[in-house]
Amino acid sequence: MKKILLYGISAGCLLLASCSLDKDPISDYSEVIIGEEGSDSIKYATRAEMLTQYEGMYSILQGNNTQEKWYMDYLEFAEVRADNAYAGGTSNGIVSLEQHSQDGDNTIVLRNWKMFLENINAANIIICNVDLVPDLALTQTERQHWKAEAKILRAWMMFEMVRLWGEVPVLIEETPQITADNIEEIYPLLFPERRPVDEVYAQIIEDLTDASLDAPAVDNTNKFKLTKAVANALLAKVYAEKPVRDYSKVIQYCTAVEADGFTLMPNYSDLFSVNAAKTDVNYRNTPESIFEVVYPQGSGNWVTWMFGIDLCDPSSTYNWAKWVTPSRDLVKAYEDEGDMVRMNEAIVWGQPSWSIYYPSNHYPFMYKTRSRFNSIIKLRLADILLLKAEAYVATNNLPAAVALVNQVRTRAGLSGLPSSVTGSQDRMKDAVLKERRLELAYEGQRWFDLVRNDKVINVVNTLPSRDSGRLTIKYPLTEETILLPIPQEEMDKNPNLTQNPGY
Repeated sequence: MKKILLYGISAGCLLLASCSLDKDPISDYSEVIIGEEGSDSIKYATRAEMLTQYEGMYSILQGNNTQEKWYMDYLEFAEVRADNAYAGGTSNGIVSLEQHSQDGDNTIVLRNWKMFLENINAANIIICNVDLVPDLALTQTERQHWKAEAKILRAWMMFEMVRLWGEVPVLIEETPQITADNIEEIYPLLFPERRPVDEVYAQIIEDLTDASLDAPAVDNTNKFKLTKAVANALLAKVYAEKPVRDYSKVIQYCTAVEADGFTLMPNYSDLFSVNAAKTDVNYRNTPESIFEVVYPQGSGNWVTWMFGIDLCDPSSTYNWAKWVTPSRDLVKAYEDEGDMVRMNEAIVWGQPSWSIYYPSNHYPFMYKTRSRFNSIIKLRLADILLLKAEAYVATNNLPAAVALVNQVRTRAGLSGLPSSVTGSQDRMKDAVLKERRLELAYEGQRWFDLVRNDKVINVVNTLPSRDSGRLTIKYPLTEETILLPIPQEEMDKNPNLTQNPGY
């Protein structure tokens, strides 16, 4: 019982801030008594208290949760497990991801499972409490916006989890106060089971659809905002996935994103470059950006040091093994396409004092986050255009797909797709997938693109014959091991969790 109660406190904190019903906003004086047992409980009585939670939700995204886990670790899942990168470092956690030998004890898998749940918890605090705040200084518009933004975050985190682990808990029910009388009744809430994938997607779609109605409009001066456009972009991505695949909806929601006025930056380098004085990035909150985590002067990220050097720090050096080392297979893909513009923005060559994957006198590093002032770009228009092209190919509207792909290629200084490709549905499918690889390398897309297009097993299992620099793949990838293992530590705490097949 002691073990259960200790974990129950942890799980209760996670679930206490979640809810099953949306509350009607309070429009005048509320007689709900704060803390009265058996009634709705007002946890935040003033706008200022609720604002702290709302701002805290974004602070979490700007802090370690994004930098270490939703970005650095995420690239290990999305680029290293695929064909774009090697692990880079030497710790067992990241090396096992390159070798496809990860198990339930992998520390990176564990900390990301926890991170996603923590972010869901932060969102649930807003969703379940914002309408109960009796302070009329909190306006109806703010209540609608804040709840919608939180629903976008909750849906996004669940989307990441279901793609990485398959069945996962759906944490949306409010946990009542724990007493000796109700412990058996609320046990399933304290120790949630994994839910079927279809159920997870249904909740994701419900959250995003609701949010698309009430979220704030795009603010061109602040792309670190969970707006209607973010909801629409995520809906497009969700509907491209097999369990709920609907290409007409992919096209619909991609079109809705375009209608918000996003445009490609004229120069690809403008998405990532720093100024000549090396004191700041040239651009943030660009017209192409849909959602980015910003780090302006006066703040700054630390994760840039994990991939290479900080161009805005003269003392920064390649003094230890960096993560997410560009693969020979990706370098060859750029060279074969003659795509020097995008390769030079994704990869930079240095001369470290050490050698792991390459000779030390010519060593590549991931380059898209090249200073502490670079934003972490999570969604941008080129991704949406190419996803729309993928949907057009699937529905055999090849001319529409060709136009979108060529728009992206033109920006990269490449010629349009040849007629030998544009007239074939199969070749166009491969062309869109390749274009997404070259355009979006090191932006966390590659693994999911391969899985969605039924290419991942063949690509991964043939890598040793194509890429001499990759560490040995210990276990061939199978349909079962496409998903990550459920962390053993979490299963030890929660007896209702089960392990994925294959682990």
